[in-house]
Amino acid sequence: MLLRVYFRIAAAWGLTTEQEMRLLGASKSLFYKWKSGQVSSGLSPSTLERLSYVSRIYAALQILLPIPERANAWVKAANTAPIFGGASALKRMEGGQVGDLMVVADYLDANRGGDFS
Repeated sequence: MLLRVYFRIAAAWGLTTEQEMRLLGASKSLFYKWKSGQVSSGLSPSTLERLSYVSRIYAALQILLPIPERANAWVKAANTAPIFGGASALKRMEGGQVGDLMVVADYLDANRGGDFS
């Protein structure tokens, strides 16, 4: 179930296969098994944490930018916030560590109720 949601989010964001794998921290063979619906055993705690952060990022964007096209485009847009250094949030999320996803999720949560664009 969580992986299906993840793959819908990845499609909405227009991610490449390589980007999807990096966000999940998954090998190519494992990724393709998951993408085809083959989840033979439980997901690792790291994978569950990654899925949680991606869902949190997606949900926060839907609140902050209620027009779906804008919310989905934000992930790939250049960003001047110091944590992004002019790159996109996606570039930060692709850093390879679970903490990279956490930083983006925390940034979005901190901006709820504020002036966000």
